[in-house]
Amino acid sequence: MRIIAGERRGTRLAVPAGRRTRPTSDRARESLFAMLGSVGDLDVLDPFAGSGALGLEALSRGARHAVFCETSPAALRALRDNIARLRYGDRTQVVRLDGRRRMAEDAAAGHRYDLLLLDPPYTMLPALQELFSLQLPGLLVPGGLAVVESPASSPALDLPLELDTTRTYGEARISLYRHG
Repeated sequence: MRIIAGERRGTRLAVPAGRRTRPTSDRARESLFAMLGSVGDLDVLDPFAGSGALGLEALSRGARHAVFCETSPAALRALRDNIARLRYGDRTQVVRLDGRRRMAEDAAAGHRYDLLLLDPPYTMLPALQELFSLQLPGLLVPGGLAVVESPASSPALDLPLELDTTRTYGEARISLYRHG
């Protein structure tokens, strides 16, 4: 795992040992950010952060700030190590909190993001469908984007956002949704 592009291009990322965390492949991340285009000056929420590869890639490409949520001790260690290695401490917030809870709190508080990077454990996706449907529109600024990674074998989620595109990379489906 490494940062693909931007100011920290080529920097290797720590990944927690074991199979509990499933990092997005370099190829899928590269394609995802090609689909997104410029992410300069965006505020990002990565509520199922794992090692932080998606949010850190956004920061390397110019995003203003990223909030990372994670509860796994091993993933938190890797995430914090990656943030320190990339020297992004001043542009990040790491929250040891379930991403679903952070999303609910932010939606209730009226906190909005430009970009949501939603890469939960695939086994959680059926339970997240309703939560995403209820909360995503309230978490995004007008024109904001939500990226959802899901298994390639399943269709894109049906969300109350405009589906811009969906593409498959190996075992992963990347779907890009726009608010308004």
